[in-house]
Amino acid sequence: MEATPTLIEPCFDVDKLSYEIFAILESKFLFGYDDPKLFLLLTAAYLACMESSLRSQSGDPTARIADFFDVVAGSGSGGVVAAMLFARGEDGRPRFSAEEAVGVLAKNGAFRRIFGEATLRDTVKPVLIPCFDLSSGAPFLFSRADAVETDGYDFRIREICDATCAIGKAVELNSIDGRTRIAAVGGRVAMANPTAAAITHVLHNKQEFPFAAGIDDLLVVSIAGADPAPQSSPSTAVDQAIALAFSHNQATVCNYVRLQVHGLCVDATKASINTSIGDAKKTVEAAEELLRQRNIESVLFQGKRLSNETNLQKLQRITAELIKEGDERKKSPTPTVFVKQVILTPRTSATTTITDTTASSSPPTPSAHIC
Repeated sequence: MEATPTLIEPCFDVDKLSYEIFAILESKFLFGYDDPKLFLLLTAAYLACMESSLRSQSGDPTARIADFFDVVAGSGSGGVVAAMLFARGEDGRPRFSAEEAVGVLAKNGAFRRIFGEATLRDTVKPVLIPCFDLSSGAPFLFSRADAVETDGYDFRIREICDATCAIGKAVELNSIDGRTRIAAVGGRVAMANPTAAAITHVLHNKQEFPFAAGIDDLLVVSIAGADPAPQSSPSTAVDQAIALAFSHNQATVCNYVRLQVHGLCVDATKASINTSIGDAKKTVEAAEELLRQRNIESVLFQGKRLSNETNLQKLQRITAELIKEGDERKKSPTPTVFVKQVILTPRTSATTTITDTTASSSPPTPSAHIC
């Protein structure tokens, strides 16, 4: 992860074949056929590679993704990974490292075993996970900020994961106090790319992000699988709009990066498919191979184009920015982010002693990190 890889020139035929394979696999995942863990594993493995880079550059072998990002959002399998990396353990730290998440997901897909009775409050920082509520006929966004305010918006994490991954049949779930009832279908139906929702949440949530005045104050990393309809899908449209919003300062500041599967070599494709039921090490190796591909950039009204950089090179630049700002936050006397503290109420849950997750301080120029 430390060395910058040589650019891999894609072969057209291999790219086309690999892209079609992954498009088919994602289609199966969306509509409930076999191999539902493949993209969930690859997403976690991508983040494991990022976490490894963060540990290497920071010199902290215990560093975790949640230590460097202020808010996380994910839909479908991405929502499961987001919940795992930001769920709070008994020691007040994130319960899983990204590498541990890969191992757990490779061996165990039961959300009850992973999360137990933990609720949305039991996360170390803001979490956003969407679903589509058939009861109201509108998208519903599970938000830690809302859950902290009232039991009426607090749900068990395992049920949230069932809801955002629901396919074909609605998942019925109730809030902790039973007042809010949802008949949910998959998060990708409601919000295939939740990045825009995360940005909006930060810019309008002045209690937790009082200094985030615009996109110049944000640093965003977006991870996606292969898009079966790359030129016309809602996910691509959102990505293009966000890329345009950030484009004015990309020449000097790397504050928006999207990592997406594309142009796989045949061996990497086979390895990825095999790890849908396989071990964590092979999954991470497959993800590292994907990271060595050239990054895809979105251009509004023009679709996508190959970047001159690989996914790994962009990831290394973004981790360098995270490390730099983390150091500046420690030197600043004024906190940037004020994570809402849980209002302890007499109810049974996995809530443990609350720790202050905003101990680090802000840099001279405030910003928020979105994953």
